[in-house]
Amino acid sequence: MGLIANKQTNLSSKSSPWVSYLVIWAGVIWLTMIEGTQASLVGLAKVDEEIFENTHPITFRCCHVTSEGDRLERYLLGRQFMVCMIIFLINFSGGPIADVELWGFPTAINHIFFTSGLAMIFFTVMVGQLNSQINASKCMLDYCNNTFAFITMWFALGIEFSGLLHATYLIQMTVVKLSGKEMTTKEQPRTTAQSIFFWFRCLMSLAILCGCFAVTVVAILDKETTMWKGVSSTAALITFFVLICIVGMLEGMQIAFFFATKLEPADVGDSYFAKKTYELLFKEGENNLSNFMDGRQLFVVAGMFLVARVTSLSLEDNTFGVPDGLQAVFSTGILGAIILTIIGSITWQIVASTFPQAFLGNPLTYVLLRVCLFVHTIGICSSAWVLAEIYKKTAGLQKDSVYIGTREERKMMRMPDQSIKIRITPGHIIKLPAFAEKTPQSADIEKDIALKH
Repeated sequence: MGLIANKQTNLSSKSSPWVSYLVIWAGVIWLTMIEGTQASLVGLAKVDEEIFENTHPITFRCCHVTSEGDRLERYLLGRQFMVCMIIFLINFSGGPIADVELWGFPTAINHIFFTSGLAMIFFTVMVGQLNSQINASKCMLDYCNNTFAFITMWFALGIEFSGLLHATYLIQMTVVKLSGKEMTTKEQPRTTAQSIFFWFRCLMSLAILCGCFAVTVVAILDKETTMWKGVSSTAALITFFVLICIVGMLEGMQIAFFFATKLEPADVGDSYFAKKTYELLFKEGENNLSNFMDGRQLFVVAGMFLVARVTSLSLEDNTFGVPDGLQAVFSTGILGAIILTIIGSITWQIVASTFPQAFLGNPLTYVLLRVCLFVHTIGICSSAWVLAEIYKKTAGLQKDSVYIGTREERKMMRMPDQSIKIRITPGHIIKLPAFAEKTPQSADIEKDIALKH
């Protein structure tokens, strides 16, 4: 906030600091709802909606909408673009310009925390994401029971419906075809009109994606992005593709790990790294799946911010001679957000859902898991738990068990959770519900046996 006040960020240096404050806080607040709504809708997908229809009517409406056909996956697709776009907007508003100075801090501190953007990354992760995920994974019913969540859900579905991201369906069909497996769906076959509309959006999305790549690559090579001065265009281009791969790996890992929760140790396969990854994830006495989700968030957001810095166009230059108005839109980072959503996120999730065991056996998966667990262990993002507790008390959020009982109690009420609603099948993506999915299926069985005893 101090950098914005001193006009030392991308947007505030060219306009009023108040405009930057409006953009960055609107983005962070909306980001909290996007992350919280995802955790709620995915976590509640297995619960019978009738249990909370009267106590949480808006949450019921949200779950009812996303439970129809493949709408939950469509929502997740649109939601992924919303996250990328908002993070790019936060970078557009709060990203520091070169050689910033603040409040007399030593030069080293200025470079490490401010010029690099590290302070902005911590701010976004802990205020905008982790604290809402923590609350929403435990208080799903209360967190989603408001008009803001309902609007956010429909906004995400609207983005998917627009066709902006339909190139992912082409990738999905190609990957599943290459695997020799079959695609499953909960929906009826498309009519002729629906098929024409679907394929039109797929081709439109593919054209947009190619255009985004063309403009972005040219801008990077011509040094017309917000990349730090002194970095060569070749290094910037290599950095761009490396970051896309790292973010993609982290996105795909949560899909592969969701698959791993349904496996017994003997079913993991013969791969050395697959076994090591599984053993580390479900190490006895530790909740490393939840810990991974905690540490992973910092790296995903850091990767997104770095991609935003590499790809966001500067306001002064007009790439390909486009009009000033369109150039201003480009400068928000929307081109990079589209590329990151389709190529750096959804594509990797599709591959992970189609070849989960191969993903588990990737040595880089094990290395990144270790790094994420290390970040969790040192507690660098632990203030998010404090923020979550403050918000929980202030908003009066209650745990879901207060309203609908525990899973075991719902079984006794003859309204058991329906695991069939959450599926991992080739080509389909599903997010881990933040910190809610903690144990493999075998551990759940052991809990049931312990409860009986």
